Amino acid sequence: MKSKLVSLKEAVAGIIQDGDRVVIGAGLEHAIPFAVTFELIRQAKRGLDLIAPISDASSDMLIGAGCASSVTGAWVGNVSGGLGHNYRRAMEQGLPHPLKVNDFSNFSLAMALMAGAFGLPFVPVRSLLGSDITQSNLDHRILQNPLSVEPDPVVLVKPLRPDVAVFSVPRSDAFGNAHHWGSLGVTQEAGLAAKKVILLADEIVEASVISSDPNRVLFPGFKVAAVVHEAAGQYPSPLTGCWKRDNAFFNDYHQRSRQRDGYLAWLDEWVLTLPDHAALESWGDLVPLAG
Repeated sequence: MKSKLVSLKEAVAGIIQDGDRVVIGAGLEHAIPFAVTFELIRQAKRGLDLIAPISDASSDMLIGAGCASSVTGAWVGNVSGGLGHNYRRAMEQGLPHPLKVNDFSNFSLAMALMAGAFGLPFVPVRSLLGSDITQSNLDHRILQNPLSVEPDPVVLVKPLRPDVAVFSVPRSDAFGNAHHWGSLGVTQEAGLAAKKVILLADEIVEASVISSDPNRVLFPGFKVAAVVHEAAGQYPSPLTGCWKRDNAFFNDYHQRSRQRDGYLAWLDEWVLTLPDHAALESWGDLVPLAG
């Protein structure tokens, strides 16, 4: 087998293209690959559709930097702070440019990724009935359940098949077989649905380590286009068993991004003037958790 190890710059430049539909982390609040978020901004990627099953502040950062033209999801913000200020500016003021929102609930988004993972033409849900989501997203169609003689409407949700999904994992081999633990969120569904997967591995291990515990492997290595060895690549979010969440970082971001000028100053300090994720250095002050 051929090694898939590449640098973060190479992975982002070669695999994530302008206009792609991208999942950046799908473990909900945990294991969000912020190193890719920052690198997308450095490389000035444009026109991305962010499929966002709770991406903490990642989507908000990308929106403020002008990388995203649309969001497919239920919410954009800073989990510990509230609604994202860049997201709100884009929707209310068109800054830095207007943003399209493809409305989902968290549950229907998960079901759409599941449908994409299993090759289904649609998936029926009832939880959207009575909500405005079926009016704001006309891709969701309300139909009578054909298997019921009684009135029994269901909403048909189309499958989501991302161009690229990016995940932070505690460890991977060089061939894309990885172990994942902690909250899974919709990581497995997003990985199987995506055309390509990029892994940010906190540690690179021998293939025998991965094969010794196959139950921790969420999808096969042939789904993975690139493996990046990036210590704390999920910083400032947590990685179960490895790194804590840096609450101070998120709080500082939320306060400084309240105004457009404050966000731009934050962006310059934390992203644009740094060559890579390792240069952040502040993650090195965190106390790693026991493995």
